[in-house]
Amino acid sequence: MNFIFLITGVLLVFAIAFLVSNDRKKIKYKRILLMLAIQIVSVYAMTNTDVGLIVITKVGLFFENLLAIADTGIQFVFGGMVNEGASTFFFVALLPLVFMAVLIGILNYIKVLPFIIKYLGLLLSKVTGMGKLESYFAVSTSVLGQPEVFLTISKQIPHLSQKRLYTICTSAMSAISMAMVGAYMTMIEPKFVVTAVVLNIFSALIVANIINPYDLDEKEDLITIEENKRVPFFQMIGDSVMDGFKIVIVVAAMLLGFIALMELVNVMFQSVFHISFQTVIGHIFAPVAFLMGVPWAEAVQAGGIMATKLITNEFVAMLNFGEVSTTLSDKTVAIVSVYLVSFANFGTVGIVSGSIKSISEKQGNYVSKFALKLLLGATLASVISGTMIGLIM
Repeated sequence: MNFIFLITGVLLVFAIAFLVSNDRKKIKYKRILLMLAIQIVSVYAMTNTDVGLIVITKVGLFFENLLAIADTGIQFVFGGMVNEGASTFFFVALLPLVFMAVLIGILNYIKVLPFIIKYLGLLLSKVTGMGKLESYFAVSTSVLGQPEVFLTISKQIPHLSQKRLYTICTSAMSAISMAMVGAYMTMIEPKFVVTAVVLNIFSALIVANIINPYDLDEKEDLITIEENKRVPFFQMIGDSVMDGFKIVIVVAAMLLGFIALMELVNVMFQSVFHISFQTVIGHIFAPVAFLMGVPWAEAVQAGGIMATKLITNEFVAMLNFGEVSTTLSDKTVAIVSVYLVSFANFGTVGIVSGSIKSISEKQGNYVSKFALKLLLGATLASVISGTMIGLIM
C-alpha cells in the first residue's frame, strides 16, 4: 500500500509540473527516474538500516548538544526572565540561531564548508547529470541559506540563462539552511529534519527537470565562486553574531504578524461561516495529503497544516502542527514533518527575488515574473519529499 501512495504522490507532482512545463519535449525521464531511485535508497538507508539510524541519531544528538551549548549564552543574558520549568519559542528555538550562525561563519572562514560544498556538488553533478553550477548550488543552499548563498555566485548570476536561474531559485526555496536546523529540531523530530535535508536536494532538481528542462553546453557549465573579502577572525565572529541576531529578529517579527493575522482570519471565518479558515484550506489540500499517503481520516488536519506553511511560513505551520500532532498517526506525522522542512512559501519568493535583484536588477525582475511558478515548483518538491518518507512508515 505504501508503494501505491508513492506512485500516486509522484504522479500528482509529475502531472502538475508537466502541465506547466516550459518544454515537455526536453524532459529527461531517465535522469528523473535515477534521482527518484536515489531518494528511495536514501530514505531506506537512513531509516531502515542500523548504520542509517545510528547516523541520524548521532546527528540529532549533535544538534541537541549545540542547542545546550547555545543555551549557556542565552541563560547568561536572559536568565530569570522565564519561570522555572517554563519555556518560550523565542528563547528555545530562535535565539540559538545566533550561535549556529557563528559556527557556520567559523567553518566558512577556515574553508571547511566551501571545500565540502564544492566537491559534494561535483559528485551530485556526476550522479544526476545536472550542470556543475546547479549541483553546487543545490548543496550550498542546504548549508548557507538565503541571501548568503546567492552572493557565492554573484559574478555568474547576471549571465545565467532564465532557465538556469529558475533551477537555482527552486533549489533555494526547497532547501533549508543549517542555521535553521536546530530551530526546526525543537519543534519536530530530528530524524525527519535530517531526512528532509537530504531528500529536498533531489526533489528540487526533479521538479526543475520537469517544469524547466534544458540542455547545457559544456562550455557554459562553469562555476565561479565569489569569495568574501578576508577580514580578521574576531571581526568575522562579530559579523556572524549580528547576522544571526538579525535572522532571529526577522523571524520573530514575521511570526508575530503572521500568527496574529491567521487568528484574525480565523475569527472572521468563525463569525461569518462558523468554520475556521484553516479547516477550509485543510479541505482544499486534503486530496494532496491523501495522495501523499496520509490516511483520509487525517487528511483535512494534515492539509490545513500544509496550506498554512504555504500561506505563512514553516515556523507558523510547525507551531500549529505541534498542537495537533499527538492526535495523528505516525505516518501522517512523518509525511507532514518532512513536507514542512523547506522555505517554500510566499514570503520566501520575495526574499529570493530581492536577493537576485540586489545583484542584477534585470535578473531580479525576471524572477519576479515567474514567482508563482517558482513557488509551485518548490511546493511540489516538498510534496515529493513528504511522499518519500511515507514509503517506509
